[in-house]
Amino acid sequence: MSVDAAPDARDGGEPDEERLARVFLTRVLEPGDEIAGRWLREIGAPEVARRLRGEGKALPGVSTRRWAGLRARAERAGPEQDLTVARAAGVRFVCPGDTEWPLPLDDLGDARPLGLWVRGRPSLRMWALRSVAVVGARACTEYGAHTAATLAAGLAERGWVVVSGGAYGVDGAAHRGALAAGGATVAVLACGVDRPYPRGHTELINRIAEQGLVVGELPPGDHPTQSRFVLRNRVIAALTRGTVVVEAAYRSGSLVTARAAQRLGRHTMGVPGPVTSGLSAGVHELLRGEAVLVTDAAEVVELVGDMGELAPERRGPVLPRDLLEPGARRVLSGLPGRRPAAAEEIAREAGTTQDDAVARLYELRALGYVERHGDGWKLTRQAMVSVRGGRRSC
Repeated sequence: MSVDAAPDARDGGEPDEERLARVFLTRVLEPGDEIAGRWLREIGAPEVARRLRGEGKALPGVSTRRWAGLRARAERAGPEQDLTVARAAGVRFVCPGDTEWPLPLDDLGDARPLGLWVRGRPSLRMWALRSVAVVGARACTEYGAHTAATLAAGLAERGWVVVSGGAYGVDGAAHRGALAAGGATVAVLACGVDRPYPRGHTELINRIAEQGLVVGELPPGDHPTQSRFVLRNRVIAALTRGTVVVEAAYRSGSLVTARAAQRLGRHTMGVPGPVTSGLSAGVHELLRGEAVLVTDAAEVVELVGDMGELAPERRGPVLPRDLLEPGARRVLSGLPGRRPAAAEEIAREAGTTQDDAVARLYELRALGYVERHGDGWKLTRQAMVSVRGGRRSC
């Protein structure tokens, strides 16, 4: 996966009016605000910013109290200062229409991000073209952490970008799995990308920024809230070609990501777990619906990848009897488990003639499956173990 530097919107002069307006709005509006998204679609970001600064009449669709709250936020917003702080932290702001803007995010319609704050060198747009979200429970089990890390490493080794939310549990395991494989990973945060959260993942998120990308909708220094975590999940779902849920209880936030992926027409996958585990109950509910069961990276790539990227065929071990001709297998199956039988009885059980049965029995004797007992035929001890497992008797 290429890690060439992405085009930087900060280079080449002062930011234009559209960019400044969107930076301003990230400080004023909450992520995923569809009413505000409609404002942008109808009159454009610069005009929305102008109205929020008090230059013109209030915009429709919100209460007087809500408009007053937005105006109060607008009075404290300073887009030039936010860009200066971002530049010092190695962060750039990517807008719709920029070369680096990931077009799949446009599928969110009026809930599309105003822009994304991006920390890291690679191009977000290029990485999104071949990306998979791996999400799950924060309080995951050892099984969940191991599965997420193994799955992410396998995806990274196949040239896929692993996207997750940087949280404890499955998210962190997925990021670490991709990094350990020398692959690409993206953390989508519910806070300013210059302020790693959770604090316990500061080192991990800094490493992701060095080897991959850290992105978010909120301006520098902004803090996470419960609603922002939920709204962040729509970005993870839209950014990627599919979402894999490793472990999730019925009320897990990772199910929000999966359902958003389903609404957007993305692939939704689940890794099954023990039926006795409450942390797998939400995944199993997804699998009872439209989600596809997957167990490893090859199966994920078969679903989200290009034509011909198929998972290997899953088969059990080849047993010696599998190599016999069909007629010989039928005769072998016609022998009783623990007693000799006459050729006539064996032929009847195998659905063939006695002459054919005798010919097949001599062939099976040469191969060590049967032996003569007087006028009858019997399975050898080896055949009873390998062919029938010693379970059949009569």
